[in-house]
Amino acid sequence: MNKYLTEFIGTFFLVLTVGATVIAGGSGVIPPLAIGSALMVMIYAGGHVSGGHFNPAVTLGVFLRGKCPARDVVPYWVSQLIAAFVASLVVRYLKGSAMGTVQPLVPAVGPAFLAEFLFTFALVWVVLNSATAKGTAGNSFYGLAIGFTVLTGAFAVGGISGGAFNPAVALGTGLMGIVAFGSLWIHVVAELIAGATAALAFKIANGPDA
Repeated sequence: MNKYLTEFIGTFFLVLTVGATVIAGGSGVIPPLAIGSALMVMIYAGGHVSGGHFNPAVTLGVFLRGKCPARDVVPYWVSQLIAAFVASLVVRYLKGSAMGTVQPLVPAVGPAFLAEFLFTFALVWVVLNSATAKGTAGNSFYGLAIGFTVLTGAFAVGGISGGAFNPAVALGTGLMGIVAFGSLWIHVVAELIAGATAALAFKIANGPDA
């Protein structure tokens, strides 16, 4: 239960930060910096308990890589998605009338799919190599590396796809009206495929003893 609580807390603050910084005037460098930083500090806070996934695509990648027990996959996903739902309610309460100013992004399917696939792949690739590989075991930089991957992706393709790279974040942004809810499937499919592909690439690149 402690692992699932940790996944809930980390995902909650990640999605809360997304909504609170993007809604009502969030622009320029502030949202990506805040979101990447929130992920970083939550990973440092909870990584030793749950692995600090806070992302169903990361959980899938870590599972396929062999570092997450099968019994934890669905409970992790449930914790992450419930956290996103609760965070969206909190943002709506905190922002109040500002919610009326939100204009949902309606991304083009092809570019959004590719953008979400590429940077979710990059995210899971960085997670696997910095936080699960024998060659980087015990390092102190993994949280920074992972947080900055999300920051980089948000700057690079946030305007194209919404820059979720995370099905839980995609759910939260859909519920908050930041990204059109009808586009949720683009994120979920692209991100889960990317997580699985990153796990395969990790195994090929690092070999059986990684």
